[in-house]
Amino acid sequence: MSDDDKESKTEAASDKKISDALARGNTPFSREAPVFASILGLLLFLVFVVRDQGLPLVQQLALLLEQPRNFPVETSPDAMHLVNALFVEMGRFLLPVLVILLVAGIAASIFQNTPRLVLERIQPQWSRISPSSGWGRIFSVQGFIEFGKSLFKFVAIGSMSFMVLSADRHEIVNVMFMDPIGLPEFLLTLSVRLVSAVSVATIALVAGDLVWTRVRWQRDLRMSKQELKDEFKQAEGDPLVKAKMRSLAKDRLRKQMIAAVPRATMILANPTHYAIALRYDQSENDAPMVLAKGTDLIALRIREIAEKNRIEVVIDKALTRAMYDHVEVNQAIPAEFYRAVANLLVYVMTRKRR
Repeated sequence: MSDDDKESKTEAASDKKISDALARGNTPFSREAPVFASILGLLLFLVFVVRDQGLPLVQQLALLLEQPRNFPVETSPDAMHLVNALFVEMGRFLLPVLVILLVAGIAASIFQNTPRLVLERIQPQWSRISPSSGWGRIFSVQGFIEFGKSLFKFVAIGSMSFMVLSADRHEIVNVMFMDPIGLPEFLLTLSVRLVSAVSVATIALVAGDLVWTRVRWQRDLRMSKQELKDEFKQAEGDPLVKAKMRSLAKDRLRKQMIAAVPRATMILANPTHYAIALRYDQSENDAPMVLAKGTDLIALRIREIAEKNRIEVVIDKALTRAMYDHVEVNQAIPAEFYRAVANLLVYVMTRKRR
């Protein structure tokens, strides 16, 4: 893409382009977030799991080293039995950390974007293994940014680790004079402090990378004014889109009409096919207003709601048929129907008073 093309893309991406990008799997994703989540998972493992799960493993290994005669290895089955026992103990110890790291990585990915299956992202592409494309990615702006993040991580993690180890240098030197029984506890405490320091050192990097990935994603999806015009023309010119929009508009109007029927003063109808809901309130309008109108099933629905709300239904086949083609919803009736409708309103009001 040339510089002129980039400079022309000054408009924010439309909803359609964003949805298309998400459908193709083009989502803002920070690689640092899963790494940070894994570090936190490792910290949880060290704090809550190692002390309980590691003690039986240490006891078994200590027993094996101190009293090897209790584990005779004279035949091949004996050796296999010993190896299987060690593998079982190691599996019990390592399984929680594997589960924690797996859950942490998946949670970090779900936190950034909703999971979706995109087959296009896993299809083989020559550009992924092409040397020229690889060199282009390495020496691109994004490549230099990734190098800067790696350098920051190296400096930050190295500095925090150096500070922790420097603070405990005397205890580390005294390890050679320490009772072996207390060595696992010391190593666990030191590991917890190191992992905690590493997690603190990477918090700023993860927060900055989350913001940067979304800003870069939105910048890459920017459109030119001409692209916006073309997309608008394409959407407006699509017959399916127009039909869908008309259908949605009719559904919305139908729901509004049905909801307004209980406010009607009377319902003008012929026996089966037409119905018009009218409301007259002198404090609101000088002429009766049309709240709803419909034919067939809608007309029956209007009459059903009117009967539930005890609204008078006046049967006048000729007047209803004549008015139906000349009135609009949420508008006053035409002047030529004033006299006929006024007579019916007087009749309805008189019945209500009685």
